[in-house]
Amino acid sequence: MSERLHASGFAEDGPGSTPEHTEKLHLVTFRLGEEYGVPIRQVREVVRVGRITVVPRSPGHMEGVINLRGRILPVVNLRKRLKLPVREVGKASRIVVAGTGNEVSGLLVDAVCRVVKVSPESVGSVPEEVLGAGTDYITGVGRLKEMLIILLDLEKLLRREKSEMKEGE
Repeated sequence: MSERLHASGFAEDGPGSTPEHTEKLHLVTFRLGEEYGVPIRQVREVVRVGRITVVPRSPGHMEGVINLRGRILPVVNLRKRLKLPVREVGKASRIVVAGTGNEVSGLLVDAVCRVVKVSPESVGSVPEEVLGAGTDYITGVGRLKEMLIILLDLEKLLRREKSEMKEGE
């Protein structure tokens, strides 16, 4: 089945989609000051923040690595990655284990909020005036009642992170 991407950056049903048959976007939302969301299909699990082993000479947004049931995973501090003010890890902080394809990373966030369903019609594009260079990983803003959720494309976010790591070598 072929998928097509809409302004939201999320795949929907193929050519037969009509607004009344369009499925809602299932998102996992988390806090980094504001509320952000990623497609639930990209989230493997959410874990408490434990011991993170710092790796020397890693990029500034890399917190280090964790051992998750025998698998070594890189942990990206999303606050640093998105150039937001840094905060200390607190009791509500979590690592969102997410990935695209075979690549899996841990994403350090302030707190995981909830799983929500958002209709594609309630997703708007981000005005160009508020986006800086290199922010193509922000796919839109979802409206949920009175709240706005910034939608992230993890594939683009993690791909850019990987290319930046190679450039720094």
